[in-house]
Amino acid sequence: MPLDHSVPTPLAAPLDPSRLPDGWTVAPAEPGDAAPLHVLLTAHEQVAHGSAATLLEQVEAVVAVPEGPFRHHLVVRDADGAVRAWATMHDRAAGRAVLALVLDPGLPDEVADPLAATLLDWAVADAQVLGRARGVATTQLDTGRYAGDERQGRWYRSAGLTHARTWLQMSRPVTPADALEGAFPAPHPQVRVRRVRRATDGMPEPHDLTTVHDVLEEAFTDHFNHREETLEEFLTRLREDPGHRWDHWWIAELAEGDAVRPAGALVGAVNPGRDGQPDGSYLEYLGVLRTARGRGVATTLLHTAITDAATRGRDRVGLEVDADSPTGAVDLYTSLGFTTSYVTESWHLDVPVDG
Repeated sequence: MPLDHSVPTPLAAPLDPSRLPDGWTVAPAEPGDAAPLHVLLTAHEQVAHGSAATLLEQVEAVVAVPEGPFRHHLVVRDADGAVRAWATMHDRAAGRAVLALVLDPGLPDEVADPLAATLLDWAVADAQVLGRARGVATTQLDTGRYAGDERQGRWYRSAGLTHARTWLQMSRPVTPADALEGAFPAPHPQVRVRRVRRATDGMPEPHDLTTVHDVLEEAFTDHFNHREETLEEFLTRLREDPGHRWDHWWIAELAEGDAVRPAGALVGAVNPGRDGQPDGSYLEYLGVLRTARGRGVATTLLHTAITDAATRGRDRVGLEVDADSPTGAVDLYTSLGFTTSYVTESWHLDVPVDG
């Protein structure tokens, strides 16, 4: 069932501070915590992944807790007040609660292991809180790690989570030549791509937003771990991203005689450059209706996004794809010059809401 925004956000599940080391404290995240949380996340990414990609403004957007889908944060500080751990729960959709768990990589195992167990126990309890608000009997605790991060994997296994899926984080370089006429083959004669239309006030036309939502919901119905989102949930979540831009949303249509019907949709965002480097584009969603497949709709949408990135002076386009996608998406992206930058994993636990 969808969230009922007429009632207050349920309080996060409590965490027993007696389970923390002496003098350590736990509290909800506040907007002023963004800077130390960014430092913590950067250190985690450097150790687990080899480089840091998350910008301060992205952390600020998460900590801001905008109205919309439920988010719960816990920040753990040591006896000196230094941030040592951060856990975030996001009620992504009915029956799915997404956990982000970050611990200071400098913590020794004898401190980190029991702290991770405490936070994972809290996440299970909070998933139950969110599941009750949704009115579901069982909810999925969904979290992830960088492939090869054995410490995080050990924590998940100890908490009963299992590795559910592998994701390729792919990127393609973009050059000015990609913006030139003829850089890509002409699309199928029936395929047209246009941006989401804008009203006189600059906001997208509601009909087009509904079209994008409906196309993606139908296109991803048979994809791994799909959970239906309402239009409100979908739009609120995407608007939380500081890289969100309405002019990065496209609709593909099929023109068959006098009839024009939706065929696919692409939702993109800005991927900010670090340390003065150019921005990139990031493809949040690309979906094609089954009835429109086989006419190069996905390819045309990708060509459109790459051309747009080149026109804006960007140097790359990134995306995430299911390593085991049955649609052949990995082969499509590879054929267009995308290569795997790094690999992540999804880990899941089914949580009885009243268990």
